[in-house]
Amino acid sequence: MTGEAAFIAALRALAHHPAARGLEDDAAVLEFGGEALVLTHDMLVEGVHVLPGQDAADIAWKLVATNMSDLAAKGAEPVGVLLGHMLGPDDARFAEGLAQVLAHYGVPLLGGDTVSGGPPRAFGLTAIGRATHRPVPSRSGAQVGDGLWLTGPVGAAMIGFEALRNGTPGTDGDDSAAYRRPQALLAEGRALAPLVTAMMDVSDGLLLDAFRLAEASGVSLALESGAVPIAAPEKRRFDALSWGDDYQLLFTLPAGQEPPVRAARIGAVEFKGFVPLFLDGEPIANAAGLGYLHR
Repeated sequence: MTGEAAFIAALRALAHHPAARGLEDDAAVLEFGGEALVLTHDMLVEGVHVLPGQDAADIAWKLVATNMSDLAAKGAEPVGVLLGHMLGPDDARFAEGLAQVLAHYGVPLLGGDTVSGGPPRAFGLTAIGRATHRPVPSRSGAQVGDGLWLTGPVGAAMIGFEALRNGTPGTDGDDSAAYRRPQALLAEGRALAPLVTAMMDVSDGLLLDAFRLAEASGVSLALESGAVPIAAPEKRRFDALSWGDDYQLLFTLPAGQEPPVRAARIGAVEFKGFVPLFLDGEPIANAAGLGYLHR
């Protein structure tokens, strides 16, 4: 067994509880005491998700924000978080950033665990949310004829990563914020939850995540690259489509319906063809090269 996809396939054989949603979704949805709890867990690893030596306050921010983005894709309201922290020389700075991001999202720290180890260091966070609409949106509900929508531009995190890595802020100052301190679209997710047929956040690249949504829904998606808003030079459009870390919401709405939030229509849902994704009419048969995959 090698690679992320193979390991997740093995885990699916163990994930029998309905809350797991077959491990095909951004988060688990647990019916409990008249509520639907939304549970998610994300990790960051130095040298993979953040740069070696990156400001620990920014790492704390990104750790919380990525988990909040998973809650946003379910239209959930944050309830609390549990932290898994690997100790290091910059723990005080990490705590400063954690305080900032928890205050930003109005979410309490409920507990967690600390360990020593590394390098590289790894950080984990479990986020707990409360669904604001039932049924809770999933990746698997897209219907033929739906429109495919995106809440905002992709490519900003790519540009931010390069600026931070190279130490070359843009002419308007530091343009690395989209990479260092992403924003989870919680309010947009709550507004969309009663209307969407499918929804997920874009974390690993728009093309890869669209491919995943199509597979989960058993449809094909026809995506128009020219309709996708990008925060990057036009010559780097494909890079922006596949880079990831922008945490926009990708969703489907019934034909003729307009979203209640700012968004761009970037394609349509079609009957399942011989591939899950068509990009400007060209078939894309597998996920290789479409975004970030752990090896």
